[in-house]
Amino acid sequence: MKNILLLGAGRSASSLINYLLRHAPTEGWHLTVADMQPAHLVPILVAHTEYARAVPFDIQNDALLEELVAAADVVISMLPAAFHPVVARACLRHRRHLATASYATDEIRALDAEAQAAGVTLLMECGLDPGLDHMSAMQALEKIRARGGQLVSFKSYCGGLLTPKSEGNNPWRYKFTWNPRNVVLAGQSTAKYLENGQPRFIPYQQLFRRLEVLEVPGYGLFEGYANRDSLSYRAPYGLDTIPTILRGTLRRPGYCAAWNALVRLGLTDDTVQLGNTADWTWQQLIAAYLPPSPILGGDLAARVADYLGLNPDGEEMRLLSWLGLFKHTAVGLPNATPAQLLEHLLTEKWRLQPGDHDLIVMQHLFEFTLDGKRYRRTSSLAVSGDNATHTAMAKTVGLPLGMAVRRLTRGLIAHQGVVIPTHPDLYEPVLAELEAEYGIVFQEEESALSA
Repeated sequence: MKNILLLGAGRSASSLINYLLRHAPTEGWHLTVADMQPAHLVPILVAHTEYARAVPFDIQNDALLEELVAAADVVISMLPAAFHPVVARACLRHRRHLATASYATDEIRALDAEAQAAGVTLLMECGLDPGLDHMSAMQALEKIRARGGQLVSFKSYCGGLLTPKSEGNNPWRYKFTWNPRNVVLAGQSTAKYLENGQPRFIPYQQLFRRLEVLEVPGYGLFEGYANRDSLSYRAPYGLDTIPTILRGTLRRPGYCAAWNALVRLGLTDDTVQLGNTADWTWQQLIAAYLPPSPILGGDLAARVADYLGLNPDGEEMRLLSWLGLFKHTAVGLPNATPAQLLEHLLTEKWRLQPGDHDLIVMQHLFEFTLDGKRYRRTSSLAVSGDNATHTAMAKTVGLPLGMAVRRLTRGLIAHQGVVIPTHPDLYEPVLAELEAEYGIVFQEEESALSA
């Protein structure tokens, strides 16, 4: 019997839990799901009581954390990323393996030597992005290298969006499928990447204006904007000398221009408490950010368009108006930051409905030289969600993580210390299982480029 402990059972955990329950009888697992509010897990676990249970859990309860980790063979953390170091140190104290879908931060990487000495695997970045991006990119890179190709450019984009049928009358063509706060605060640092051997920097104020348009087969056009730090991916991918490397986020056309308007208005600022009351209206808040305009009088939308230099009848203003920014609707939170108020508004406007289907889109673009010619290889992935619970986000985060945990419990992962899935013995079996069992597979295209 192998005991698996899952800490946190939020939005992205549904597919992971189903995967673990599916394989528990044959793998000899007993699953403990520890969550702050475990009541929602009862309908899921009720048919599996012989090998699964739910327990209430608070990360602030040190004694309970120690007890649960000590009783486990493998710990999976789906808690907010800030708590992973706490969990990782508990795993090291009890010599237990850890697996997460979150980034290997500097604080986690500092535990590498201790984990190796203890014979413990701290498997990080094993979800979607990071996770599937590493696995699929490394698989394609190794295929190119095996042919003798020399990489000259690598770009990778990913986005959590909606299927075309679920976009409905939402002009943003977007709803929340992961942490809303992370979406509101996305990009609030200078983006760094390489282009033709030269460093490129995009400050936050320009981030949503510097875009690349991509086409994903069967799903049309997307806009990609640069992520915070593309340079740190050179070493893990073996691309230290590559001239061009960029990682970015995908949105549907029109989203970025309208989001840039929110940035320019100041609504993504999370540094200042406004001292507002909860019954302030959005109209009052927006007006407070604008200079006086005697000419335009009380037409708030016209004043915003004038202030931002936008067409009053243009697409950006249509998207802003759809959010309700110009209405007498209460902001709903007292003494908040602008970003908190915007998140509160968007959580309602961008909430997944029961009949909605989300869409994960990922695309890698490789350029390489081979036998004196230059080629482009494109790897594209599109995964649709089943409903608002079993989302594409939950699938693509939870399934790779569950598959890696399965290999951990079988003793098939030899790497110790802080590990990410860039090794063939990690990513090859996961990608193969995703394709064979779930139909999650990248579509590959390759073409020669003109001289």
